[in-house]
Amino acid sequence: MHRSVSNETGNKNNNERLEFLGDSILGAVCATLLYQTFKEKSEGELAKIKAVVVSEDILSNIAGELRIDEMLLLGKGEELSGGRKKKAILADAMEALIGALYLDSGYKAVFDFVSRCILPHINKATGANYHKDYKSILQEFCQRQFRCYPEYNMVKRAGPEHERIFWMEVKIEDTVYGTGTGRNKKSAEQEAAKAAWEELTAQN
Repeated sequence: MHRSVSNETGNKNNNERLEFLGDSILGAVCATLLYQTFKEKSEGELAKIKAVVVSEDILSNIAGELRIDEMLLLGKGEELSGGRKKKAILADAMEALIGALYLDSGYKAVFDFVSRCILPHINKATGANYHKDYKSILQEFCQRQFRCYPEYNMVKRAGPEHERIFWMEVKIEDTVYGTGTGRNKKSAEQEAAKAAWEELTAQN
């Protein structure tokens, strides 16, 4: 099902076109659901929620729930390297499935299907206790907008071992977009990613 089998065999009939179509349809369905559900939210707020619910993390989780991993056609190398559990492969397969369903059954059927899959995640993403993985969100945003990955650097650390504080910054194309602090590098990176994401999307 995934394009990796086509890449290894040279078969041009892979899923990239279906992924392209499915990605666009997924975006349209999510935008419609958010527009109808959150009448009080601005365009910028809706765009930020949409970025979360169509992320690689969410799509790969849905693909796992649907057991799409069991139906993938993978090349030998991808199979041996654990391709059935890779988030990128599962997310791409989910998009291809959406594209195929649209071509086979039309927009209403795909709207109903995507709604059933996505609405629970929209509810989670807008809940008060939901913890957003800003590093993943920022990485996907950078890949789409800048064709690069964010770079995290430790600015400094201070305090005794049991109360150490880390300062991290995140750079995108050599420009610092966010800084954060935390009791460990991971939490400081999350804070830096959040600051960068909010700055980059401030104009939306």
